[in-house]
Formats: sequence, structure tokens, C-alpha cells
Amino acid sequence: MLPIPVQRFARRAALASPPIVLALAILALTSHRASTREEAAALLDTGKTVLGQTFSYPTRAPAKVTAAIVTMLPGEATGWHKHDVPMFGYVLEGEITVDYGPAGTRVYRAGDALVEAIDWEHNGRNTGAGNARILAVFMGAEGVPNTVLLNKTPQ
Repeated sequence: MLPIPVQRFARRAALASPPIVLALAILALTSHRASTREEAAALLDTGKTVLGQTFSYPTRAPAKVTAAIVTMLPGEATGWHKHDVPMFGYVLEGEITVDYGPAGTRVYRAGDALVEAIDWEHNGRNTGAGNARILAVFMGAEGVPNTVLLNKTPQ
């Protein structure tokens, strides 16, 4: 059965032109769906990285957002690296252990959301039994590298 607003518009169809009826029906269905669906659930709301650093966006160039899904096999490591721009991460699947050197290690599992450390050397490793998948969203700028790989021997 159609929602009440659509039924009312359908009764008036003989009196109005087809494009107007179609537009009104779409409007009624859209407002009905909007009123019955769930609100968006926040994954993260912070102004600090995982190491407690406050962050700001690069201002040297026009903004650039890059999103990627990173897949790591069991035991695979990222290699030592750092980020020059803020990066939002969301673990879609698996478990990642990140070594922040003197700042210790942290374990992130499916469903965890974070803002990664900025300008801080770290190395992530898939410590789970299966593949790990992470949504990485870099909030950078044109010409500013999102990730800088470091020539550092694994510990």
C-alpha cells in the first residue's frame, strides 16, 4: 500500500499534468522514507590523533581528499612511515597492531575508528588470523604527500 501522501496525490492525477503528479509523488515518497530511516551513527568525533596530538589541515595548497581501502595479508607490515596530513582510519575487517616506537603500541580491530598520528614514525602489522582491511581517508593538500615511507629497519 502507498503512503497516505502518495494516495492523496494519486486521486488528483486526473486534474494535474503527469509531470506535476510524478514530481509530487517522488516528493511524498522521499519525505516518507526520510522520516522512517535511522539517523546516521557517528564513527568518530575528535580533534586529536591517537597519540593525543591536536591537528589542523595543511594550508600550503588547495585541499585534496584521498580515500583508499588498504588490504593487508596476515603478518604483513606497512613498513615504517609517517603521515604529513590528517588521516581518518576505519578498520573494516581484521586486526592491526601499530608500533609507535617510544609512544608504545596500539591494537585496532574491526569497527575501530581513529585519526592516525601525524608526523610520527610508526609501523602497522596485521596481527589477526585473516586479511585486514582499513578505510583510509587522507585530508591533505595538492603537492603534500599523504604518506612518507622511511628507510628504517623493522624492530
